[in-house]
Amino acid sequence: MLEVPLHLPEGKRLAVSLSPDFDAQSVWLGTFRSTSQSLMSRGEFGAEVGAPRLLDAFRRYGITTTWCVPTHTMQTFPGSVDAIVKAGHEIGAHGVYHEYVPALERAEEERLLELQIAQHEKLLGQRPQGYRSPALDVTDNTLDLLAQFEFDWDSSLMGRDFEPYRPRMVVGVSEEEGNTFGPESSVLEFPVSWFLDDFPELESFKGSPLMQSNETVLARWIDSFNFAYERCAGGAMTWTLHPQTIGRAHNLVMLEKFLDHVTSFDDVWFPTLSELFKCWRDDTTPRVSSSPVSTPTQNDFTPLDRMRP
Repeated sequence: MLEVPLHLPEGKRLAVSLSPDFDAQSVWLGTFRSTSQSLMSRGEFGAEVGAPRLLDAFRRYGITTTWCVPTHTMQTFPGSVDAIVKAGHEIGAHGVYHEYVPALERAEEERLLELQIAQHEKLLGQRPQGYRSPALDVTDNTLDLLAQFEFDWDSSLMGRDFEPYRPRMVVGVSEEEGNTFGPESSVLEFPVSWFLDDFPELESFKGSPLMQSNETVLARWIDSFNFAYERCAGGAMTWTLHPQTIGRAHNLVMLEKFLDHVTSFDDVWFPTLSELFKCWRDDTTPRVSSSPVSTPTQNDFTPLDRMRP
């Protein structure tokens, strides 16, 4: 069992967040710096076809989650974003135009954070509680700025796999004496991973060498879930999905096979990231013996034949 202060609801063993990054056209505009009409059409597919398909899948499986949405997407495809809100999903911050954050000076990073909060309030009627950096990368200033703007959580870093944590910046780098860390952030981290992300291995871009078969990706996702379920009771997992990628027919079929497997376990919980944030306590108090999430023994492990698709 994980020794983390995450208190899941009664009867729940593992939290799973299938958290879409609804980039639409902004990923090509911001991170890839292209206005190619071909690439813009791929973003349009994500908004007009992929997002509705994904919302329908979440509805059929009874899943509510957090969509991280650049404000460029909100303004370009307002109907698609409105459908997400009406379906009861959370909207998290994900940049203004999917800007590549590591290239930003502090003043510009601060300006864009302030702008996206203002645009969330104007377009959605409320500010975001959490943030995910476009391209899953940050600067030395990002955590301080998120704390300054009073964000509850971040979901951009990879220092854990199946547990939230308080991240620390590396403040000193030394090849011969080791690195040193700064203090823990007030912002709670919901870690991500390129291994649990559809875009690198399922989105074709100029013959990307990272492309993998759907069978390979599905097996990796199921293996990751099985490991967390068996060995990390009380933990949490976060997948990053992209409507223009996972919404393609063959990829959606893969996702549904994955969901068939995960939803077969009654003690898996699908919260929004802000709902999961409310389960965090900054302490190491052991859970009482009546807690529904108990330390598993060898006999508690689900047989491997059930853990396969």
